Parts: sequence; C-alpha cells; structure tokens
Amino acid sequence: MPEPERPARRAGRPRRPRRRILVWLMLALVVVLAADRVRTLAAPGPAVGHWDSAAGMAEYTRAYRAVLAAVPAPTRTHDVPTDMGTVRVLEWRGREPDATPVALLPGRSSGAPMWAENLPDWLGSRTVYALDPIGDAGMSSQRTPLESFDDQATWIAQALDGLDVDRVHTVGHSFGGASAAIHALRHPEQLASVTLLEPVMVVTGLPASTYFWAVITQLPMPQRLKDRALAEIGGTTVEEVRARTPMSVMIDAGSQHHSAALPMPRTLTDDEWRGLAVPLRADLAGDSALTGRGDAAARLRELRPDDEVIDWPGATHSLPMQERARLGPAVAQFWAAHDGTG
Repeated sequence: MPEPERPARRAGRPRRPRRRILVWLMLALVVVLAADRVRTLAAPGPAVGHWDSAAGMAEYTRAYRAVLAAVPAPTRTHDVPTDMGTVRVLEWRGREPDATPVALLPGRSSGAPMWAENLPDWLGSRTVYALDPIGDAGMSSQRTPLESFDDQATWIAQALDGLDVDRVHTVGHSFGGASAAIHALRHPEQLASVTLLEPVMVVTGLPASTYFWAVITQLPMPQRLKDRALAEIGGTTVEEVRARTPMSVMIDAGSQHHSAALPMPRTLTDDEWRGLAVPLRADLAGDSALTGRGDAAARLRELRPDDEVIDWPGATHSLPMQERARLGPAVAQFWAAHDGTG
C-alpha cells in the first residue's frame, strides 16, 4: 500500500495542541515504564495496581469525565468481571447490527477517554467499545496480579467474552498496541482484524536514551531539569511541556496518582509475528523514537509482507490524534475490508 503523503505545514506554525498531547502521552508511557523497572528491582514480584489516595483518584476521575464530556455520551457502561478484576467498558451502539464491533485499547495512564479525538470519526455504523485496562489508570479495578505480559491477552479475552460479542476489530495505541498484539497472537478466534498504532516494544525495544531521560523525571531535581527531560522525551520545547490541556491533565493525574502493576511488554519473535493468524494493520510514525524511526516498519514488512504496514513521515508517537483526519477513515476502510474474515 502506498505511503500517505505528508500534508504541507505553514512555516513557524507547529500543531501545538497535538504536540502537548504527545508530551503527556510519552511522559505517561516512558516514566511509568522506568518507574516499573525500578520497582521491580527494589521489590520483585507481582503486585496489584492501586491509587495512592482517595483524593488522587478523585482528581483523575474529574479529569476523566471532563475529557469524555467533549464526545457523545456512551450508550451504555459495562463493568465486566474477569479472573483478574473488573473491566470498565464504554459502549457506543452502532446503527448496523451486522457490522463487526470495534474494541479500543488505550496507552498508559490514560484510560478510555484517550480516544476522545478519534471517536467522532468512528462512531455511527458499527458499535465501539473502549476499555479501561486492568492494572492501569481508569475505572477498572484489579483483583489479582498480572504475572507476565501474556496475561494482558487473558483479561482482554475474558472482557470480550463478557460483552458477548463473537468477533471484534481491535485497535491499540502505544502500550495498548502492545496488548492488542499479544491478544491477537493468543486469541485470534475473537478477532476480525487488529490495528496497531505506534505499538511499543513488541516490534522493537525502547532506546537507552528514553530510559535515561525518564529516570531524570523521577529523581529529586529542580522542576526546570525535569521539564527539560520531558521535552527531550517528547521531542518538543520546555514551553510546550508546561502547557496544559484537558487530556494532559487526565494523563498527568493518572501517572502521578496511580501505581500501575503491569508487566513490561516483550518483543515478539519472528515466528510469533509470522504466525499471527489475523489481518494486521500497523501505523508507525517516522519521527517516533519509541518505535525505532523506521526499524519497526522494516521488520514488520519483512515478516508480514501481505499485511498493511503504513509509514507516516513527520508524525510522532501521538499519531492517532496528530493524523486523525486521514487515519480515521483509513482504519474504518480496513475494518470494512475484513468484516467477513474468519
């Protein structure tokens, strides 16, 4: 499939709102991954994600609701029991009952509202489910530990069973993309297709520089140095790091007040990628250090030559929001092409 053309930008007019979201998405991901690594070394063993206080959870909940207020209200809210806890699922009922539903898996420390900018492009004909992950920020609650990254596949599979849907198209961004990949590998019978938007670590590992800057944010240093570290992680300016949006407030509250208990994603082997038994679409940003700046696309094209691996030159890790206008219809077309799969 041909690569999308990059739209022209006006000189000196960066897309600041998207870049601010990028900073906080990357911050949430990288900082919590670094913090998880430190916690594992200090106190190894599985744990259960939790809020640090009632006030911290309330701060996140207010931000969560504020972001959702900008999109149509869900048709229904589900609390689906699984062996590892209860999964909160927001449902927007579609007009066409025979169209295969969509399940959305968000990045770290965000929850279902992460998809607020994309939902207007996808709501309508088919039913959309947005899941809050087990073990991370959101309205889901964890009861038992996730002992390995493959356990992500288990709770997703059980949540989909609890929704009583035969098959879905899954879409995951960042950490959610990694979770979507392992679920597709372990439970292809539940899927019509899988779409991975900037999936972290399952295709290529994170660079050492990312961990370095993330550690700086966790040390007792002046805020100006932490802001510099966040700017380096986000590929942006210190001024943009300090700017606030409803989405960044929510993600910040999630990363600051929720102690996540999630195993690190693992890089899938060549045989695992070749053996993936569902149609795959992977969208990878050309300016994203988190997916190797082209390394992930090259590997997937070699291992999955019949699937859709799309490069987005000039895009960043915030690809779903940054390229919403073109990405939304393209992904919807991919779903339509694979509604009959299985």
